Amino acid sequence: MKVVLFCGGYGMRMRDGSDMLPKPMQLVGPRPLLWHVMRYYAHFGHKDFILCLGYGAEHIKDFFLTYQESVSNDFVIRDGSVELLRTDISDWSITFVDTGLDSAIGERLRRVRRYLEGEQTFLANYADVLTDAPLDDMIERFTASGAAASMMVVPPQQSFHCVDIKPNGEVKDIRPVSSMPLWENGGYFVLSHEVFDLLPPGGDLVADACGRLAGQGRLYGYRHLGFWKPADTFKERAELDAAYRSGIRPWMVWEKQFA
Repeated sequence: MKVVLFCGGYGMRMRDGSDMLPKPMQLVGPRPLLWHVMRYYAHFGHKDFILCLGYGAEHIKDFFLTYQESVSNDFVIRDGSVELLRTDISDWSITFVDTGLDSAIGERLRRVRRYLEGEQTFLANYADVLTDAPLDDMIERFTASGAAASMMVVPPQQSFHCVDIKPNGEVKDIRPVSSMPLWENGGYFVLSHEVFDLLPPGGDLVADACGRLAGQGRLYGYRHLGFWKPADTFKERAELDAAYRSGIRPWMVWEKQFA
């Protein structure tokens, strides 16, 4: 399946005002977030990528145009030549598409439709969310459901508390939001080509297409209780980087094959 990745947002919550790198290019270890997301898909055999570019597109293009396999792979230097012991992206296909600076995600998807002709089902995701979810199982459950689209859903990640309060001001209960029977959008979409018929110009993938399908009972939610972490903010990206450097890397499912 082809994989559509939304890489064009400004990432204002990630930047401190001086760092102009787009959010997908923020580093976790020696590689950017986008690379980690793509390596996850490639691990499951999905290596045909469509990158929906916008803000900071030149940084993403330059990264791949000047890609250095030796940064994340073992190699041997022999007689002045570099012999790689394994590679990351040598068998990937990556299509780079300008989808506008200010486009909503649904509009970005509309603008790459021509690159998905003939694909009855495809994968889509944000370029800044990492997980260890079993992608093969996600796809199988979507197919068995008969739905037109699927999204991963995860328990609330926030640490705040919800308060149950009576009209007179009496507090009945205080509970952490993580303990409540709620689920939030975790990205990692499996989509049929039908979603394009539900996306208005300038529309949003979740609010418009997925919202309409949910109303029709044709949206499947894949519940994942394992590792899932976004990098919306500088703090979250720093936490992922610290985990990487400490060797706690549950999202790097491809490492298991080299263990």
